[in-house]
Amino acid sequence: MRFDEAPVPDEDLRELALTHGLTVSGARPPLTEYARRLWSRRHFITAFATARLTAQYSQARLGQVWQLMNPLLNATVYFFIFGVLMNTRHGVPDYVPFLVTGVFIWTFTSSSITAGTRAISGNLGLVRALHFPRASLPVSLALQQLQQLAFSLGALVVILFCFGVRPGWSWLLAAPVLLLQFLFNTGVSMTMARLAARTPDIAQLTPFVLRTWMYVSGVMWSIDKVLADERVPHAVGVALQYNPAAVYIDLVRFAFIDSFTADRLPPHVWAVAAGWALLAFAAGFIYFWKAEETYGRG
Repeated sequence: MRFDEAPVPDEDLRELALTHGLTVSGARPPLTEYARRLWSRRHFITAFATARLTAQYSQARLGQVWQLMNPLLNATVYFFIFGVLMNTRHGVPDYVPFLVTGVFIWTFTSSSITAGTRAISGNLGLVRALHFPRASLPVSLALQQLQQLAFSLGALVVILFCFGVRPGWSWLLAAPVLLLQFLFNTGVSMTMARLAARTPDIAQLTPFVLRTWMYVSGVMWSIDKVLADERVPHAVGVALQYNPAAVYIDLVRFAFIDSFTADRLPPHVWAVAAGWALLAFAAGFIYFWKAEETYGRG
């Protein structure tokens, strides 16, 4: 181009590109198209989750045994601190099954959210090298935690048997509860993935937030016993009852433990569980999709 030539206006270049079918590299597709592309990558999502689960403890001598040992060790520590020293087991039937179930189900949520904060930053090479729906990453990491929970449930069943809890038809209720919890976890993971991609310091703050959330979710103590105290403000009681983590934990306890009866659950608990799952998943998916073209750049 000669120096005396005027530059071609951006509008004309854009029109020329559109005429020849050119599009912006990495542009965000419409929401429905994005969801379709994500579904088409379902085999990659499953394979990626399985590969990460297999490699997670590949360098440890005990290997995959740590998938069971970690929640069991946590449950042992919590039993000693809260059950023995703080005596939260007083008045709670089947306290060990109650505690172990709470720890395993809480670990599913906390691990999914923690993994979500590293979904983009921990896979930048993949994000920058290949073109695929970035939501595949937080979804696959949440699926990895669901697969790990499946191993943990095997240990949980053994513990329940050792403490006199026998299987019944109510155990089948655990399947829809865990499906709803998976949707909830995935939605929150997608939200955290976008936040942490923009502000990496969030990954450092997340463990403290999760620890606080765990303490108010009835993992080691009975929420209904606390609510029986008239000194607890009504707003605090409602927040404790309808805390999504507590809802999913108590529904699994209701499914597995006979002494954990329906009167210990909040009203309309299934509607609450479904509402949290759908709200978190839809909001997280849309929030993540809105920043699709920014991941891995800058």
